[in-house]
Amino acid sequence: MPVFNRSDLADLNVFVTICRRRSFRLSAAELGVSTSALSHAMRNLETRLGVKLLNRTSRSVVPTAAGMALAEQLERGFHTIGEALDQLERYRGSPAGRLRLNVPRDASRLLLSPVLPAFFSAYPDIQLDITVDDHLVDIIAEGYDAGIRYGDTVPRDMIATPLSGPLRWVVVGSPAYLARHGRPARPEDLMHHACVRMRIGDNSLYKWELSNGEQALALDVPGAISANETDVAVDAALGGLALAYCLERRVAPDLQAGRLEIVLPDWAVAGPPMVMYYPSRRQTLPGLRQLIEMIRAADRT
Repeated sequence: MPVFNRSDLADLNVFVTICRRRSFRLSAAELGVSTSALSHAMRNLETRLGVKLLNRTSRSVVPTAAGMALAEQLERGFHTIGEALDQLERYRGSPAGRLRLNVPRDASRLLLSPVLPAFFSAYPDIQLDITVDDHLVDIIAEGYDAGIRYGDTVPRDMIATPLSGPLRWVVVGSPAYLARHGRPARPEDLMHHACVRMRIGDNSLYKWELSNGEQALALDVPGAISANETDVAVDAALGGLALAYCLERRVAPDLQAGRLEIVLPDWAVAGPPMVMYYPSRRQTLPGLRQLIEMIRAADRT
């Protein structure tokens, strides 16, 4: 039986991370070390165990059958360890430390900003470093602890906790625009209107998704304005320049005040919720659990 030293637990965690990410580069970014250090650790681990754990090529890394079996058992073990560490939070007087978040503008405006006064009042020893960015980023490679995104855009190897219920997406226009150009009666009519075209996280143009429960459409709408964030689209709609596609919650005050109207209300779409996501490796992130709970409580009210 191999004799283990105190560094073996760290090397086994490195091995599990490599099996999950299937990349030395991504694993190194997640763990905050160099790829050469990971390669050295794996060679030493395989030597100590006397078993080949990984098949490496210049382009990929894949666990062997023995490696896969070991990784599955280690994942369960690290999960148990992580849960035990998480339980310590209940004995901590108050979380303290720095939490780096990457969030899209809509999440910042609708979910995060409303709870910040109460959060900092309850947890004054937390430092929040928030980057508002509508582009999709690798939060691990960029050095973030967690991020907020729509549920269907979160990588599969992340833990995702819903922050909201399903989100309703609508087409809106100002009364002035609708008076000048008429009100679309069916989705196909949008192809004859000025629309704000939206660029999503990978910089591609987003097709407006519409559904009446029986039929679903994705329209590449026309328009002279393109934007990569909601504020520009909503401002264009408020100014009577074009129709906009956005979250109903985002424009709720404008709808209530009559500055905007929902177009094609029977074709509004219920999309996935916003979620907080973070690496599947378990670790205690200061204040993250408390922030999630506060956002979810506020969203239910």
